[in-house]
Amino acid sequence: MTPADNFFVLVDWGTSSFRGWLMSPDGAVLAESRGGEGMLHCAAAGTGGTGFAAVLGDHLARLGAAVGTPVLICGMAGARQGWVEAPYIKTPTRLEALHERAIRVDAPGDIRILPGIAQARAEAPDVMRGEETQLLGVTDLGYTGLVCIPGTHSKWVRIDDGRVVAFSTYMTGELFSTIGQHSILTHALDPANPSPADGAAFREGLARALAEPTALTASLFRLRAAQLLGFEQRTDGSARLSGLLIGSELADAARQYAPLRSVRLIAAGALGRLYAAALGQHGFEVTQVDAEQASRLGLAKAAGRLWGAKA
Repeated sequence: MTPADNFFVLVDWGTSSFRGWLMSPDGAVLAESRGGEGMLHCAAAGTGGTGFAAVLGDHLARLGAAVGTPVLICGMAGARQGWVEAPYIKTPTRLEALHERAIRVDAPGDIRILPGIAQARAEAPDVMRGEETQLLGVTDLGYTGLVCIPGTHSKWVRIDDGRVVAFSTYMTGELFSTIGQHSILTHALDPANPSPADGAAFREGLARALAEPTALTASLFRLRAAQLLGFEQRTDGSARLSGLLIGSELADAARQYAPLRSVRLIAAGALGRLYAAALGQHGFEVTQVDAEQASRLGLAKAAGRLWGAKA
């Protein structure tokens, strides 16, 4: 196998994870390699990008990629504290043009990192890095609509004729973790014996947040008070907290992006099921796409425009 065969490698490099795929010229996945060597690991492993270069080299060997095979990367490897900063593109921006702003790494071979997107508005500053590639993967040329990407920092994105025109980030996942581990609600959760994540407690918390979106902090304290007074069980704490936080996110997103009621949900697993249930309960029409597949498809589209590969 030689670089002239038009094989290429795609990499989704997160804060704490690495996922790579060796692709054939027709866009088929030939091999994959994954690990926990995310941006934080690589930045600590060496200065001047040596940590990133070593990790990529190890994964390329596992993939069986020939020397000189082109590599396209998205995610935190392009952050300011990453391998090489790939500066943000400012909204509004066309998704199919992401490859034009890819930064080439000063290393042997052709290694490029896709940029993130910034909403450079003083009244609503926001940034994304990695999600833009998922958006490219799940949208077609000329797409208009709303996309939701749940996670530690959930994204809601409005796309108009293939351009990202506005987006909002919600710290829903991070708040769930922080509140559950470092607040009074630590005593309100029972991680060892939780009730179903999408059960009655989740739906009740979701409904309360949607009905009273400005009362979130009061609703959070009532979660604990209800248990102390015998109205609720500690086993329902995690699900109710999840419902309250996701409901608060949905209420604000629905307000911002009304009257759009159709959404593409980029998510998988338990989190995907929770958001699909929440969106459906709030009256959204949902089309769900696997998050990892969205990243790979977006990278493949960009690689096709860079090197003529088929996405």
